[in-house]
Amino acid sequence: MGDAPAGGYVQLLTPDGEHAGSVTTEQGVTYSVGFTDEEYRDLYRDLVTVRRLDAEGVALQRQGELGLWVSLLGQEAAQVGSGRALRPHDMAFPSYREHGVLYARGLDPIMPFSLFRGIDQGGWEVGEHRFNNYTLVIGAQTLHATGYAMGVRLDGKAGGPDGEAVIAYFGDGATSQGEVNEAFVWSSVFGAPVVFFCQNNQWAISLPLERQTRNPIHRRADGFGFPGVRVDGNDVLASYAVTRAALDDARQGRGPTLIEAYTYRMGGHSTSDDPSRYRTAGEVEAWKAKDPISRMKAFLGKQQLADDDFFGQVDADAGKIALDLRERVMSLPDPQPVTMFDNVYPEGSPETDRQRAGFTGYHDSFRG
Repeated sequence: MGDAPAGGYVQLLTPDGEHAGSVTTEQGVTYSVGFTDEEYRDLYRDLVTVRRLDAEGVALQRQGELGLWVSLLGQEAAQVGSGRALRPHDMAFPSYREHGVLYARGLDPIMPFSLFRGIDQGGWEVGEHRFNNYTLVIGAQTLHATGYAMGVRLDGKAGGPDGEAVIAYFGDGATSQGEVNEAFVWSSVFGAPVVFFCQNNQWAISLPLERQTRNPIHRRADGFGFPGVRVDGNDVLASYAVTRAALDDARQGRGPTLIEAYTYRMGGHSTSDDPSRYRTAGEVEAWKAKDPISRMKAFLGKQQLADDDFFGQVDADAGKIALDLRERVMSLPDPQPVTMFDNVYPEGSPETDRQRAGFTGYHDSFRG
């Protein structure tokens, strides 16, 4: 386990790129992956592309083109691994940082940019993409996921190897919210086919993990009556294997699982945050040695699955995708401010009509 936290975690790929093959936990659960050479390379492409797109988001915000950006830097393996573990008919409930899961689900990466640019409500066709809208209320999406999963169970859509499963993403800070604990209670009691995927990135904005809990997060599941497992969240292979197993348990009627992906937020909580005010540079440097992309690159090299030409092409392709994204973001149309009233009620209302008229008059008064 090397640099693993006390109590260990599931790890298939070490920071220097050594592949364990399989890992069996104390509970007797064995985790492994069976990817083809091309699938290993695809995972690396995903990791690099997601990081490059995320960097574009930060740059656009710094240049005044976005109101805010919430970076996933350092958490790519947890998101890509778990996102790729989902089957097409599974349903995901993100918070506001799951750009990597969104990409792994095949959604257009521009989708969250219109939200953070402030030109729409961040909505997309949830049913089509099997990916719920971003949720900015901390922890609320766990209740949404639990309710949806209860519906899946009651509708008879779970209960077999081809059944539907649900996953909810949240951070370590969210585990202190009442909604998350309520979701644990309901999902356990009703056997909901849901996986709770906590990205423990060590910092709830400026609050360290030890101010959130005295025990590892995954052990909280014990008190609610369902299993919890901790995985190396910087290991894309382990993140995939653990999530796929938990989803399969859920879809076959074995109820919920709590996954704690032990990872690290390399940047700020958002672009409005200065992490240097509450953590040391040495801490950040120590985690850089566990970088999820570097370890996957080392693995591909050691297994002779890729060479310098491949890595260079991946970087170039990611740059092109990011440039295309930038151009599309800059071309997004700015809606007229008065359109904020359009979708408050499906058929309008006297109150919103009154507010619209007042706003229009006030806005027009600046035209001279």
